[in-house]
Amino acid sequence: MQEIAARTDADQREAAGGGTPPAIIIARETDAESWDRFVLASEAGSFYHRFGWSRILRESLGVEPFYLMARSDDQVVGVLPLVLLSSRLFGRILCSMPFLNFGGPCADSGAVARALIDAAIRKSHELEVDYLELRCAARIPTDLASSTHKVSMSIALDRDPDVLWNGFTSKHRTNVRRAMKNQLVVASGGWELFEEFFAVLERSWRDLGTPLYGRGFFASVLAEFPGETRIHVCRYGERPVAVACNGMQGGVIEGMWAGGMPVARSLNANYVLYWHMIQEACRLGFGRFHLGRSTVDSGGEWFKTRWNANALQLYWYYHRPRGGAMPALNVDNPKYRNAIAAWRRLPLWVVRRVGPHIARNIP
Repeated sequence: MQEIAARTDADQREAAGGGTPPAIIIARETDAESWDRFVLASEAGSFYHRFGWSRILRESLGVEPFYLMARSDDQVVGVLPLVLLSSRLFGRILCSMPFLNFGGPCADSGAVARALIDAAIRKSHELEVDYLELRCAARIPTDLASSTHKVSMSIALDRDPDVLWNGFTSKHRTNVRRAMKNQLVVASGGWELFEEFFAVLERSWRDLGTPLYGRGFFASVLAEFPGETRIHVCRYGERPVAVACNGMQGGVIEGMWAGGMPVARSLNANYVLYWHMIQEACRLGFGRFHLGRSTVDSGGEWFKTRWNANALQLYWYYHRPRGGAMPALNVDNPKYRNAIAAWRRLPLWVVRRVGPHIARNIP
């Protein structure tokens, strides 16, 4: 196990709140079981903190994980997954977590979280990155600059889906009923739905102007988490028109990826797809459904509020080892508009060949 060098003993004691500082190491495969045991038991732990993501991202996308683990008295007291991305186009980025909705430190205390954050900052200097980015589902004990342009839309569930149905506005219930009359049927499962899922997602992301990871990435997610991932396919007759893939941990479902064909809009397929997923989540006994990350004041946020989802603020923290302004590597940045517009016009065979090489460098 590789221990992260501390700046000084005094720094460590301060980070640990004045007590004995935790030892911060780079977790290895032999630490996977204790890592996941801690994440599953921690209130701050999420599906995105699972150790299996390090294998998925390293093997399918070729990026380098640095999973920081804090130990005290031989017990795991905190974790912070980090991933290094490096490309000529977007530079060197150390991020927690890229490609997913959020990450950040998961710790027993604020003191341990601060120790992990300090270790991440030191690692960013050691790796000479352009910037460190910590995507967090809650505030963390740091004075790093932050952005609040993203939210996670979350629904509180009930074992009886009719309780949620009765809480919707009459207009929303009418929209769902109308969509149901369009002969739409939703199937839920795993590998048997993979090809339909990927085909729709590939077309959908191209139409949005966003490069997509290769099919091997999604296949590795299903292989790594076979009992904790679920695919949903909404069909119009025999034709898949809208899809989603969700992760599950504890009492929470995480909406990870979704997409739809052009005809899905006129059929209102997402109303049927989302109501099916919500009903299933209720009946399976989940307590909360995170519908996925959305940009503040976007159309995606508006649609999700129709399901009585609350916006949980996400906090993206930044550190630039060499100083400078906060980075703006996102689709809302005007400098990428021309590239997005051009991508939408590309044939699928080009997108399929080039997209994964670009997507693996965009956190």
